[in-house]
Amino acid sequence: MRFYRNIPTIKAMTFDLDDTLYDNYPVIMSVEKRATEWLHQHHPISKQMDHKQWRAFKLNLAKQTPFLQSDVSAWRFQQIRQGLIHLGYDDPKASHAAQELMDLVLVWRHQIDVPELTHQVMSKLKQQLPLIAITNGNVNPANIGLGEYFDLVLNAGPDGWAKPHGEMFTTALAHLNLPPENVLHVGDNLVSDVAGAKYAGMSACWINDFSKVLTQQNDAKLLPDVEITSVEDLLFFVR
Repeated sequence: MRFYRNIPTIKAMTFDLDDTLYDNYPVIMSVEKRATEWLHQHHPISKQMDHKQWRAFKLNLAKQTPFLQSDVSAWRFQQIRQGLIHLGYDDPKASHAAQELMDLVLVWRHQIDVPELTHQVMSKLKQQLPLIAITNGNVNPANIGLGEYFDLVLNAGPDGWAKPHGEMFTTALAHLNLPPENVLHVGDNLVSDVAGAKYAGMSACWINDFSKVLTQQNDAKLLPDVEITSVEDLLFFVR
């Protein structure tokens, strides 16, 4: 644990989810693979665009409608729907295919192994502090065994612009009715989590479980208040 500033008394915590409370990378890689295989099997026309072309198509959609980047489910749905229309499907057929795949994606996306240590730490924190989840992803904590720890869950898209935009942070602070500096936001991303929280006036905790050197990170826009290597370090604030 490394402190970069003096931190006031912490009276609540907000949490990023993906890659903060569990390893999200294997799940996302699996989802991408399974989604591609399903699309190729059930809608062979999709093979007419390779992975790079599908990716470019998705990025172009975000340029046309910037808010899509804040709603990963809607963004993927529109990528599939409009991609299939581009390849020759009519809209009803493309929309039906996109919804079928999204229903599966949301099942696959929640096949997450949450470490036992995370449960132990969150349980102890919950006994003493209000906790809120603020995520740019589409995970529902209740579907992965984390729902009981949070008083409120905010998902980018349905609940506003993605971090580092301040909308969800502002909603969380309004719910807590606490001074921002007394709320510690915990996350792995130096931009969306650390910079986003600091822009909102909150205390920021960077979880660095890959032994990165802060001064060597190109995305280190603002200094966190504290750096930790494990969620277990958060128990320091409730001892």
